[in-house]
Amino acid sequence: MTTKECYELMGADYGDVLERLMNDKLVKRFLYKFADAKDMEELKNSLEAQDYETAFRMAHNLKGVCANLSIRKLGASSSELCEELRGGKYTDRVESLMAAVQADYDATLAAIRQLQAEEM
Repeated sequence: MTTKECYELMGADYGDVLERLMNDKLVKRFLYKFADAKDMEELKNSLEAQDYETAFRMAHNLKGVCANLSIRKLGASSSELCEELRGGKYTDRVESLMAAVQADYDATLAAIRQLQAEEM
């Protein structure tokens, strides 16, 4: 699998990230760092603990990283969750939005892990 194919699989924009980071090796490096980050785990934990201010910050971080790496699909769902949590408030939409973020995150992580596995 190429990095471009990985990007297609996860609903992301390879051309955009390549313009920003300038080479495929750097794109992969940041993708692998993203895959090892604990932001998603902290987002889930903060929601479970009803710490909505931390949940907002973690959704905001996820949205920002996705923007920097042009991971559009996960970026869109995390952005929607981020806006719903703005101000540290819980609404009846948070649970369904988090489910969408989790599904997009799982698909993104699976694509990145596949790219990593084929590289070894």
